[in-house]
Amino acid sequence: MVAVPNREITNTGIKPITGSVREIRDSLQDTDNNQFVVFQLAHANKSTASAFAEAVRLIAPLIIDRLAIHKTATLKKLVDALVPAASPPEHLITEARMNADARQTVLESAEWISAVQLSEIAGFKGQNASAQPNKWKREGKVFALRHDGNDLYPAYALDRDMQYRPIKGLVPILKVFKGKLDAWDIAIWFASANSFLGGTAPKDLLKSAPERVLAAAEDEIAGVLHG
Repeated sequence: MVAVPNREITNTGIKPITGSVREIRDSLQDTDNNQFVVFQLAHANKSTASAFAEAVRLIAPLIIDRLAIHKTATLKKLVDALVPAASPPEHLITEARMNADARQTVLESAEWISAVQLSEIAGFKGQNASAQPNKWKREGKVFALRHDGNDLYPAYALDRDMQYRPIKGLVPILKVFKGKLDAWDIAIWFASANSFLGGTAPKDLLKSAPERVLAAAEDEIAGVLHG
């Protein structure tokens, strides 16, 4: 039989005691109010019992440390559950609501095509057909919105007369915006009435007057950089 004292977590004080029931009882006569964990080893000799006790002594501190960590983590979870979450500032809520409304307007103001759909109407076939629109995006020939896990490409950026390839005039415009506006900002800009273009949305002039749209894009970025 093996008896292992179990003190407070902060003070392990583990001391294996091996022997028969009588031997262990005799060795415990002068102990204080320590707690004990007892393992009974059936059909084990004294050497095996000693080896087992030593193994318990070595791993017990790790177990006790893990219990302490678990206790601390549980306490932290309880505190977090009892402390109410801080409400975001009103101006951030307003800004988020305006941004969401703007994005919804963008999605409703134009036709948006997934990579699979674009590959199909552009005549690309095969298992990796949708890779071509992604390649155009990486090369800066077109932009796409990430929405509900899918890339959506603006139909106004595609030339129907060229088998739905990206309009060539879009490339220099995207270069102007690169690193300054993200895809959603670009889409919002294309869909919004533009004073530089006499109140016309850039998307409506992209194919017919790409040079004017480019000038408007440069004016937009100049205004952003200079406040």
